[in-house]
Amino acid sequence: MARYVAIVDGQRGAYGVTFPDLPGCTSMGATIDEALRNAVEAVRLWVDDAVADGEGIPEARPFEALLADADVRAELARGAILAAVPLLRDTGRPARANISLDEGLLQAIDEAADAHQLTRSAFIATAVREKIESEAT
Repeated sequence: MARYVAIVDGQRGAYGVTFPDLPGCTSMGATIDEALRNAVEAVRLWVDDAVADGEGIPEARPFEALLADADVRAELARGAILAAVPLLRDTGRPARANISLDEGLLQAIDEAADAHQLTRSAFIATAVREKIESEAT
């Protein structure tokens, strides 16, 4: 899974996110956490648009490479921070996975899935997506 480095700047109540490797891809939020959660969707939409337009998906440069970029260093000098944002794309193609879980955990998953009126697969996929998106750091 690719992770794009984001530049986060702003002040309390208004934070912005930009991506040096994805020109024009931006996100905002009232808090840094909200801006980064929104950034996950912004990256996905940017990549989906690029693919739809027949363009390639840029390689995600590592932190070290971006730290060598003068523009990035200037942003950091002004108080910005760097964060990693995952690219989570939906392919529309389900894939079968055989996993082993503790029986008690599986029972809890099934109960929670029923409570949310989801299938086991949909519940697990939703939980995993939320976990990955929340780890944008």
